[in-house]
Amino acid sequence: MFLDLQTIPKEFVPFCGFKKKSFIPQDRDLRKKLDYATSLGNNYRTKVQIVFCDDEGLKMVHTTVWAALDFHILLKGGIRIPIPRIVEIIF
Repeated sequence: MFLDLQTIPKEFVPFCGFKKKSFIPQDRDLRKKLDYATSLGNNYRTKVQIVFCDDEGLKMVHTTVWAALDFHILLKGGIRIPIPRIVEIIF
């Protein structure tokens, strides 16, 4: 599906850099997917795969989404991923 996709543990997300400008085309249904992933995480403790792009390239993490806020998603332990960097949510 994606070339050079690195799967990382959730605990490594805080070490990902998000300082450079991102030009990732956004899926127009991404907000709906994020809301659904949040519902799965809070109601059923179901994990999803989040594909995102940090300053080094594509990464994927398998985790629960606790909240989808205006500019980032919140994972367990206060870990955040900026929404503009999210490429795909896989259920």
